[in-house]
This record gives sequence, structure tokens and C-alpha cells, in this order.
Amino acid sequence: MGFRVVVHAGEEGPPAYIWNALDILHAERIDHGVQAIHDKALMRRLASERIPLTVCPLSNLKLCVFSDLSKHNLGEMLEEGLCVMINSDDPAYFGGYVNENYVQTFAALQLNASHAYQLACNSFEASFVSDAQKQSWRQQLDECFQRYGA
Repeated sequence: MGFRVVVHAGEEGPPAYIWNALDILHAERIDHGVQAIHDKALMRRLASERIPLTVCPLSNLKLCVFSDLSKHNLGEMLEEGLCVMINSDDPAYFGGYVNENYVQTFAALQLNASHAYQLACNSFEASFVSDAQKQSWRQQLDECFQRYGA
């Protein structure tokens, strides 16, 4: 039927939930996944298989996954080579559409233009569109970053 498998796992639950999502449900993408940081083998797998993680920092904050946004592990996950991106999660409930998640997360973690570039590239990679569309978006992003010297 063309449905893609995306599983909500590893926001509040342990890394085992992410393993199960991958091995039992054959997830192609994990919503959240921030608890993966506590399992080095899982981190290696996520990085090597380029399993995308749709991280929602303001949701994580509201649910007390992190006591403060400055303690969020998004930056560490990027440094470890994971295909993470910033998203919003039920904005009316958790507060903050995707732009607010970006603004607050960048301020709290002191992220920079290279992080923005990587997050954008990761989002293209994780999207369920054609390779040609991904390549087109990547080219536009590259042109923008070259034009503005970022």
C-alpha cells in the first residue's frame, strides 16, 4: 500500500524500545529517539544505517526528558554522526511550531550555521521523497550557504 514505517520510541522510554522498533517493526525512521544516547551499540547502528531521528526539543522539555533545554543531547547526537533533525510535536500542546523549536534549541545549545546546514541535510535525507527531489533541495541549500557565506 506504500505506507512507510515510522515509530515513536525513545523519548521517555529506554533504548530497548528503539531496538524493538528497528528489529521487530522494521522502522525506517524513529520519532524522538533521544534515549539512544545511553546505548553506544544503538548509536553506532543508527549512525551506520542512517536511521533518521525526528527530535522535538520543546516536547522533550515539556515532558521533563531534559530539565533544561541547555542539557538537551541534540548537539551530541549530531557530533556522533546521527541523522537527527529538529521537529515540532503537537505544537498546541507542547508549545512551539518547528521554527520555535529551532530558535530555542539553537540559543540553548549555542548551535551555529554548520549545525543548521547538517540539520537541513539530514531532514532532506530522512524525507520520503524521490532521490531527485532530495538532490534538488540539497543543491538549493548549497547555493544558499555559498551565497551568504555560511
